[in-house]
Amino acid sequence: MSDQAMTAQDEPQRVVRASERRRRSVSGRGQPTHLVQLPWRRVTNPYPKYEIYSADQIEAIHNTSMRILEELGIELMSASACARMTKAGAQVDRSTMNVRMDRGLVAELVAKAPPTFTIVPRNPEHAVHFGGNDVIFGLVAGPPNVHDRERGRRSGNLNDYRDFIRLAHYFNAIHIIGNQVVAPVELQANTRHLDTYLTNLVYSDLSFHCTSIGRGRATDGARMMAISRGSTMEELAKVPGVTTIISVNSPRRFDEAMADGLTAMAEMRQPICVTPFTLLGAMTPVTLPAALAQQNAEALFGIALAQIISPGTPMVYGSFTSNVDMKSGAPAFGTPENTKANIVSGQLARRYKLPYRTSNPTASNAADAQSVYETEMSLWGSILGGSNLVYHAAGWLEGGLTASYEKLILDIEMLQNMMEFLRPDEVNDETLGFEAIRRVPTGGHFFGDPHTLERYERAFYQPLLSDWRQYENWADAGAVDASARATEIWKRALKEYVEPPMDKAIRDELDAYVAKRREEIGSGEP
Repeated sequence: MSDQAMTAQDEPQRVVRASERRRRSVSGRGQPTHLVQLPWRRVTNPYPKYEIYSADQIEAIHNTSMRILEELGIELMSASACARMTKAGAQVDRSTMNVRMDRGLVAELVAKAPPTFTIVPRNPEHAVHFGGNDVIFGLVAGPPNVHDRERGRRSGNLNDYRDFIRLAHYFNAIHIIGNQVVAPVELQANTRHLDTYLTNLVYSDLSFHCTSIGRGRATDGARMMAISRGSTMEELAKVPGVTTIISVNSPRRFDEAMADGLTAMAEMRQPICVTPFTLLGAMTPVTLPAALAQQNAEALFGIALAQIISPGTPMVYGSFTSNVDMKSGAPAFGTPENTKANIVSGQLARRYKLPYRTSNPTASNAADAQSVYETEMSLWGSILGGSNLVYHAAGWLEGGLTASYEKLILDIEMLQNMMEFLRPDEVNDETLGFEAIRRVPTGGHFFGDPHTLERYERAFYQPLLSDWRQYENWADAGAVDASARATEIWKRALKEYVEPPMDKAIRDELDAYVAKRREEIGSGEP
């Protein structure tokens, strides 16, 4: 072998060894003192939004949505909300609680919602921005079960809930906490929201989604956020601190609890995301245009109702349209239909100048290859569609029935990859590297060139989870696959987690509020 060939072969190893020496000089040991992850940053999508339906097709969906609202109506199972609709000019059948709305009224009300807004938690540095080009990734929400590779699948509980909130605070790719990442089923159902809100506020300093099953749960979340910020409710109305998801019971039904939760949040002027749960073949017809027309009608109905209650309330257009397995009726996610729905729903949200919410779910029962490719499909649909909030972005498994520790790590790796993909490149004399190309002879290599040596440590995304070693080195190290590596990462993250500081007076006030509300709810007060 020639000297030149040997030099070319050895140079990559020299660069790697130099990198290792620098890392050791920082930590004093053979590995960094903390897991290497991307820093907290405001994520934006600078690229043109993908459009797969023509303008005429979008208008056809819109017009069908308007026909649904005008001719068929939506069942609104709340007498007080129906009364508000009547006063605003909608046609309400009191006997069936069916509400029909003229398209002109719908357009007038929807236009009152702002195109952008900001939510500020107790740590203002972790504010999140909705609308425009902003992208927010949220923690999984709502599963009754939890799973990890060492302890298996089990019912949700407060200890696991706390660990998920610790992990959400630790990993910078998670920007907002969902509504009850896992249900602590050992706690009393009508007061467990107080325990989860308190956990959100003590173990993290992120914003979170309130539970909006009724007025009381929504109000408690907003009031506890105000306490944590040292704010009054009047100040919270001006600078929101929490948000919520209002789930429509598709097809075409708003239940009383959701209507009451929406009403409470609108009265407090806290942002509301209205999300129809539309599954092709079950809750909608089997064709995607029909599902999108129904989703659109249901979402706009909820947005209009909120604007009747409190004009200017911040709103998010929510999409959760996918299909079912027609052999079993089970929900399917990460499908081509789900991915298309995420893209086209973005076109609809932009038509109404509203911030836009999607999800990147999977129907897989394990943190395996299926869970990754289904999540990646729906994540790409979300980003291409211009989603501002990717809900359930980290930790979702089993069609939403389980929160998974390993899936959380797999998802964070995908989210970080997406964050780097969304970071635009600079094109200038330095990045074009003409002088480096001039210096390296034909058939040479760039490992030792100054252009490389000045940039190699920050040139590329450094993965949290991926293992890029050659097979022999990977096998000698134990042949550990991605799921097993994910286990070690979440365990290490929990060890490295540091609880965010909270003023003792604020913590005491939160504890007193929880105790008071627990007593009131126990005595039958709302």
